[in-house]
Amino acid sequence: MIVRYLLAALVAGLFSGVLMTAAQEARVVPLILHAEEFEGEAAPAGEGTTPATSDGAATTQEHSSLGAVIFDVASALSPISVAYAHEGEDHEDGGIMFGMSRFSGTLLANLVTGTGFALLLAGFSLVSGNPITVANGALWGAAGWLAVHMLPAIGLPPELPGFPAADLTQRQIWWVATVALSAAGLYLLFLKPGILAKIVGVVLLAAPQVYGAPQPSDISSNVPAVLGAEFAVAALATTLFFWIVLGLSLGFANEKIAKAA
Repeated sequence: MIVRYLLAALVAGLFSGVLMTAAQEARVVPLILHAEEFEGEAAPAGEGTTPATSDGAATTQEHSSLGAVIFDVASALSPISVAYAHEGEDHEDGGIMFGMSRFSGTLLANLVTGTGFALLLAGFSLVSGNPITVANGALWGAAGWLAVHMLPAIGLPPELPGFPAADLTQRQIWWVATVALSAAGLYLLFLKPGILAKIVGVVLLAAPQVYGAPQPSDISSNVPAVLGAEFAVAALATTLFFWIVLGLSLGFANEKIAKAA
């Protein structure tokens, strides 16, 4: 039985990762490429003098760059995939990881991340005793998106290359803590009966937001703010699409594979 559940999660994760790659190529990658055009330019007069190669921008590149996605768990779970790593080189020609092109790196990262999320979702479903089906798969996916992307994005929205950011380690710690508390809060709020569980769930959801995410001391950037806002919306929209597809495909795979005689 467990083997069939693992197989169902594997199939759903790979399928969702492929569709996520297509969605990113259509909506997110063009914005990344547009933002890269502003890197290396001097900040406009009167809007700060921090160049794109300043410490703050370099930290942002390290955060947005998920070339470390395979090696760093916190970065791997970010909405931004390995495709968006950039060190001033032509990634399409030279590759960004193991000689891969930008698209190949994106696909690999999404397949790995999709499979990992599918296994986590399936495991949580089994432990909690609430099976994922086609009927409730979209709700499971929406909950995963809230915990992993939307709620953390309140404090740390998806960032384009060239945007200032706080220390990477501090942001990763806050992000991991927010995801864990948000997942626990959603579980108590929606899956556990009793008013006390609901109250504790709300407290857990609010705690990281009240504490606050680490923020950069210098917010100057030569990347237009409207482009950053458009990117944040596109990144959150594509991850929502990914999680809905993951929930539905996992529910379908559970009914067709895991519960097969």
